[in-house]
Amino acid sequence: MVYDANVLYGNTLRDLLIRLAMAGRLQARWATGILDEMQRNLAANRPDIPAEKFAQLRLLMNAAVRDCLVEGHEPLIEGLKLPDPDDRHALAAAIKSGAQIIVASNLKDFPAENLVAWGIEARSPDDFVLDQIDLDGRVVWACVQQIADSRVNPPETVDDVLDASERAGLVESVAALRAG
Repeated sequence: MVYDANVLYGNTLRDLLIRLAMAGRLQARWATGILDEMQRNLAANRPDIPAEKFAQLRLLMNAAVRDCLVEGHEPLIEGLKLPDPDDRHALAAAIKSGAQIIVASNLKDFPAENLVAWGIEARSPDDFVLDQIDLDGRVVWACVQQIADSRVNPPETVDDVLDASERAGLVESVAALRAG
């Protein structure tokens, strides 16, 4: 699967999606253009964060997930049709990598009729994480616990991570985790 820039923007959601990939449950992929878009949006909305931090974030993301970086997809971009032409790079990365899913918050920009020919489906992060819970909720719980354990300044609990995940749009996923 390919993670679109908008699901990599928020810290907690990004952390969870990367940890799910690190757990070996899935092969997460992204491209330099996706990271560029994420970084541009973060820099625009968080001018207080130094550019070096963004560069470090990219390095850490690429080091955390084996074979995550999709390359050689650029020639496909021009021939693709999507409502927002700026999202074509994510579809091109998905096609090049053989991904079956694009995880994106902007589903309207990835209509099924534009993806079906490629055997690709767009899923919201909430639906995607809910699928992971259905497959093995223990793995998702372990990832949430790892996030809580990693947050020491200030310290966070599992409930804090779940609350942040809910604010990030994982409403059904958080409800499933809390129920089960």
